[in-house]
Amino acid sequence: MRKTEGKGNRFPAVTFSTIMGFGRGNVSLHRAAVFELQYGRGVPLSLLARLAPHLPYVRRYARALTGDQTTGDHYVRVALEALAAGERTLADNMTPRVALYHVFHAIWCTSGAQLEGPADDDLGMDDATRRLMRIAPRSRQAFLLTALEGFTPTEAAQILGSDFGEVERLIAEAQAEIDAELATDVLIIEDEPVIAADIEALVTELGHTVVDIAATRTEAVDAVARKTPGLVLADIQLADGSSGIDAVKDILQRYDVPVIFITAFPERLLTGERPEPTFLITKPFQPETVKAAIGQALFFHPRRQNKQAA
Repeated sequence: MRKTEGKGNRFPAVTFSTIMGFGRGNVSLHRAAVFELQYGRGVPLSLLARLAPHLPYVRRYARALTGDQTTGDHYVRVALEALAAGERTLADNMTPRVALYHVFHAIWCTSGAQLEGPADDDLGMDDATRRLMRIAPRSRQAFLLTALEGFTPTEAAQILGSDFGEVERLIAEAQAEIDAELATDVLIIEDEPVIAADIEALVTELGHTVVDIAATRTEAVDAVARKTPGLVLADIQLADGSSGIDAVKDILQRYDVPVIFITAFPERLLTGERPEPTFLITKPFQPETVKAAIGQALFFHPRRQNKQAA
């Protein structure tokens, strides 16, 4: 993995956050104010003023880390109480947001992290949360700080009391665990042989198996009839003039699989006249963009495990 300051892993923060249901656009000022009233009692107003913009997001992070909003809120409250009592302070060499997460981690690591049980024991977790909870705590922390919260590896190192190199290693370990768990069969719908070969190489590098490469709508439908894929990567304009959009519609009528469109004509999908795809990559594409989309599509597809079990 390249040591790129702005890229901790293959899950861009905005998309990851939005799918988790805690995107920045979903957090209202009212919710932040209510949280302050519920959990900020005894905290000096000057401190609350500094931390208020960051409280909804540390709650989001706490939920993802613990797998439960109530539990996450408990540790955020304990962190605020520790700050109010002077038991913890915000580090002067960190931004307020980084310092708040740093205090939260100090609290979490001395208590919550020691009490975790197996993720499979909690039947109330959704699939994505259960996958996260299977990752070792330290790796999960580094992964979530960069993927969900958008911190750079350097900031994550400050929060964890670590260094850049260790954070990069922890992120790589978390990513490897996710990739291994999500390995699946992939159908590529692409009429350009060179591009299809490039996509196949990326898919294989991630540990997946390409079961077929279809150049037309008919070939795509026939390929799925032979073997149901766990993921479809589709171009829009195909060799015989047929449409990858129509091919995907045919497939989704029979199978519940995540789809990523990779096309030079994104405007044909972004019309506002019908539901638009969650994952849309424009050609020419960057390999890391494709890898990120594959990871997200598989990680958050809610019925993936049910389909494999069916």
